[in-house]
Amino acid sequence: MTATLPPMEFMNPPDLRLEALRRWISVELARPMASIDVASADASFRRYFRVTEEGGATLIAMDAPPDKEDIRPYLSVARLLAQTGVHVPHVHEVNLAEGFVLLEDLGSTPYLGELRKPGRAAPLYGAALEALADIQVNGLELAAQLPPYDAAVLEREMGLLTEWFTSRHLGLDLAAEERGLLRASFDLLIAEALAQPKVFVHRDYHSRNLMVLPERNPGVIDFQDALHGPLAYDLVSLLKDCYIAWPREQVERWVHEYRARLQQRGFPGLPGERELLRQFDMIGLQRHIKVLGIFARLWWRDGKIGYLADLPLTLAYCCDTAARYGELQPLARWLEHRIAPNLAAANAKARAPS
Repeated sequence: MTATLPPMEFMNPPDLRLEALRRWISVELARPMASIDVASADASFRRYFRVTEEGGATLIAMDAPPDKEDIRPYLSVARLLAQTGVHVPHVHEVNLAEGFVLLEDLGSTPYLGELRKPGRAAPLYGAALEALADIQVNGLELAAQLPPYDAAVLEREMGLLTEWFTSRHLGLDLAAEERGLLRASFDLLIAEALAQPKVFVHRDYHSRNLMVLPERNPGVIDFQDALHGPLAYDLVSLLKDCYIAWPREQVERWVHEYRARLQQRGFPGLPGERELLRQFDMIGLQRHIKVLGIFARLWWRDGKIGYLADLPLTLAYCCDTAARYGELQPLARWLEHRIAPNLAAANAKARAPS
């Protein structure tokens, strides 16, 4: 009897990169596999697979298509971060031509879910702040090997707001006066950022990129975009996280606790408590302006709709911070009256069946 093939529209196309990854591990590296399963995907074109070897040990295989992702920054930053003493995945094998990396498995428990459990936030944030201090203090000299987080980068990041969030997502045509307001606000935020002490900046040090581990907690991942830049950037990524929020009073306590850690370690040129909190807020506003654009772009360009759910919290951070500082009051009013009222409808429209 001749087998009947299913109609073409129901056949899944072969995953050629996964097959190439299998061959690399099992044939070229001669590491027999019991299974290989999807572990996670991130906001880029990278994919991660959990490889279970025949003896039961597990590894993580990164698939980074060379035409879309360059794995060399990842490898370089991993080497630098390992020297600071933080727990980053050990790199076992690399295939530069194919864009494959075989890594230590740091498990499947990110901070985000654990932070929501009663009594877990304090010890987890304590460990994360200690690891961040390792990065910033032990990595002071190493950070000079990273590209600079300079005015051009800060400017380009905030430009994502108008390109992808206000224009593409909200459908707004900004008047010249509005663009002038943003120009003045961006200039202020850039000046504030450049005035901060410069450290090793992970750039995405938050609850989805910190893994809960029984030893040497946390595991730190997704660090390939690291730069040499503002002291408070990673601190605000952690404590004003776009995926989970805490009361302002608690956030300020954590900021003061972190400053005490740096002071104890003899961090040079450490700002006072009030100045660090201002730096924290200002670079936080820069980051959240950028993230509004990134989350919108992840939907409109890359088809990743899940990040739209994180836009309201990110915008709320922008509104709250701008409202706290007199020089940002015009921006606060613009965000409250021109931007915030349009977000829910824009999200609903994006989610509506086409």
